[in-house]
Amino acid sequence: MEAFTLSRIEMSGLLLSLSENSERKPLHILQEAWTKFHREEVREGTSLPAFLSTDIPPILQKLIKGSGIKGLSLGEIASLGSLIEYSTLSVTAMQNWVKRDFKEYLGAPREGKKYSINQAALLFIIDDLKAALDFESIRQLFRMLFLAPERDDDDLVEPAQLYHGYAELFEEIKTRSPVQGQAQPGNPKEYLLKSDSALKSAMDGMMKRLSHLTRSQRDAVQNMLLIAAISVQTCYFQAMARQYFNAVLFLDF
Repeated sequence: MEAFTLSRIEMSGLLLSLSENSERKPLHILQEAWTKFHREEVREGTSLPAFLSTDIPPILQKLIKGSGIKGLSLGEIASLGSLIEYSTLSVTAMQNWVKRDFKEYLGAPREGKKYSINQAALLFIIDDLKAALDFESIRQLFRMLFLAPERDDDDLVEPAQLYHGYAELFEEIKTRSPVQGQAQPGNPKEYLLKSDSALKSAMDGMMKRLSHLTRSQRDAVQNMLLIAAISVQTCYFQAMARQYFNAVLFLDF
């Protein structure tokens, strides 16, 4: 069976579509994500057998049916996480984060016995950041953005919006032209943004949506977006290294 794969921009859009005020439906996002890899089958009218050969986990089956989902279990979050490209999210890791490592930020389930969309997004963010940072560094970043952990109304940005923001930025990093020449001295953030106008435009668009924040608060969010986007790129290189390593072992005959 073929695996159903989602990019981070697609997963973040899927999470946002589960909110009450969303204009987009989860089914539409899943349809677009699947069609992206099966344009030829759709064009030739053979999409049905192609879809039947795709592995659809139970949580996606719920979304396809249009079942209302207000919260997610850790098992469902892990199932969604396994669909994200370059991700290594597991139930065991999330249990440790919820009960110990990030207990103050995740807390107890907020939708009955299930976790909210923002809690799910925060778990995905932790999984991405740990590719480049240790847990104490991640907690330091969270203290800048989420201020009082026991409250949600003082967050500089909601986790689901933050996840979507750096997912957009990573898409720009993936598609932009390689930077010519050697690395330049000075501020790495300024050089990164100046090196590609599309990347700077994407960042500027996100900052405009946070115009209610102070300058220092916007800088904190911007820095977090850049760190997270680069961490995702680290996830990609780690996944490639594992893939090549497995290929070397498998083809050694």
